[in-house]
Amino acid sequence: MSETDNATIILDYLNGMNRPYDAETIFCNLQEQHGLGKNAVVKALESLALEGKIKRKIFGIHKIYFADQAQFKDVSVADLKKMDDHISGLTAELQSISSINKQLSAELKELKKTPTTDEMVAEIQELKEECATDKARLEKIKSAGDYVPPEERERVCKERDLYVEEWRKRKRLALDMIDAIMEGYPKSKKELLEEIGIETDEDHGVVIPDK
Repeated sequence: MSETDNATIILDYLNGMNRPYDAETIFCNLQEQHGLGKNAVVKALESLALEGKIKRKIFGIHKIYFADQAQFKDVSVADLKKMDDHISGLTAELQSISSINKQLSAELKELKKTPTTDEMVAEIQELKEECATDKARLEKIKSAGDYVPPEERERVCKERDLYVEEWRKRKRLALDMIDAIMEGYPKSKKELLEEIGIETDEDHGVVIPDK
């Protein structure tokens, strides 16, 4: 694209928008649509300003560019009101469209989370295969000689817990009795146990299992 084309695009943009911009903003606004480089934008703006086709104001290191207001006709109060009404209408329309866009964006976000039909079909097939594999394993386990049904396993576990609790209770009672005897026994506890013929869990390395 030639320098003349760049200048024409930027001049039309500034005249059409009729508001002040810096070079960076103009570059950002036109780059996607026209592919203008930043250096090309700066060069075109300076050229247009020197030719008097646009106005330029310098504030320190910042430069602001805007359309030459002399080219615009005077606008009546009625025309200004008409434009204000038009702007108000466009603003309301923009708000409505933005609201709809926000709602549609939320719906799209949710839809993206939902699996597609092909994905669902593939997942169902995968689950069916997994279910068939698990079913085959279950049948193999049931057919084995060492298979224990869940209800039988539950009954055995309950009985085990009952016996363990009874073990704890009886051991506690026995120890209480031995402690009571030891209060009047002149020898050691070990000698007492040997004398009355009691073997402890510790003698056989036995530990009461947890529940």
